[in-house]
Parts: sequence; structure tokens; C-alpha cells
Amino acid sequence: MGARPRIRGEPIMPDTQPGSAYFLEERKDVPETHTLSILVDNEPGVLARIAGLFSGRGYNIESLTVSETEHEQHLSRFTIVTTGTSMVLTQIKSQLERLVNVHRVVDLTVAGDPMERELALIKVAGRGDKRIEALRLAEIFRANVIDASTEHFVFEITGRTSKIEQFISIMTELGLIEVSRTGIAAIARGPKPM
Repeated sequence: MGARPRIRGEPIMPDTQPGSAYFLEERKDVPETHTLSILVDNEPGVLARIAGLFSGRGYNIESLTVSETEHEQHLSRFTIVTTGTSMVLTQIKSQLERLVNVHRVVDLTVAGDPMERELALIKVAGRGDKRIEALRLAEIFRANVIDASTEHFVFEITGRTSKIEQFISIMTELGLIEVSRTGIAAIARGPKPM
């Protein structure tokens, strides 16, 4: 189909945005992964409200850890890893701050290079040379054997997510059976609390 002929007196529209009278700039926001630390009242339903905020707006939680951290004040700390453009991350933070049970939201990524660690339990089957190789590699990665039989091991490993991913990838070739991961726990560097 060809373009329809222009009617006399009709304004000429730019070819880049058919049907629009505005020149829209192409947005080049690149999604970023950020770690958020959220201090909340330790009450029933807080997890559901926070998870509901994310799911209701189509945001994804890549990692979530939560536990009571200040027992006398009954406060819990959520550590959430999420991905989005800078505008989406700003929206997430401001919407979290509006929730009733939330005391403080800190973007640890913006605050500067947080300490992040994860724990994984990794079950590996193996006999003979594969068994010896799995034990040798576990020692290199500083993984502890917490359960063993003649046919399997369960390794406990802590570290950055990249280290755990690499260990899992190697163990896949040696007889990986099952993986259980905690998600990321993070804290800001420096002497001040976040």
C-alpha cells in the first residue's frame, strides 16, 4: 500500500512518528539491578503488603530475604534485589516508603558498594574420580561438607552471587542433584547504620 495523498491545507507530519504531532525522544533508560534495604514493623501481613506492591505494579523481586533484626523494637529488615530503569526504581522506593509499616527504605546500591552475601546448600552425587574432583573444587571455593554418604555430598557455600553461580555451574558437570539458596543479605559499608 502506498501513502495516502495529502489533502490541501493539511499539515505535514514527520515520518518518524506517524499519527503524532509531537517529536518524541527515544528513551534509552537501561535497566539496572539494585539492592534495597527496608526496615519494617515485624507484624503479620507486612510481607504480603510488600510483595503485593511489587506484583501489583508488575515489578519483579529477584531476591528476597527477611528476618527480625531488632528484637526489642520488633523490627525486621527486608533485603530485596530488583531490576528496573532509574525511574522505576525511584517509583518502587517512594511507594515502599508510603506503606504504613515501613520505617525506612535505603537503596544500598546508590549508597555505595554494599557488602552482599548469599548462602547455598548444594547436593552433589558422585563416585570415583568425580567424587574426588567435587571435594577438591569445594576446597578451592571454601565450601564446607555438611552431609555425606558413599554416594553424595551436601556442600554449604557462602559468598557473592557470582561465586555461587560459578560453583553450581561446575558441580552441574560433576553430578548436581539439588540446590537451595537463601537469597542475598546485604549491608552498607561504613560506620553509620542505614
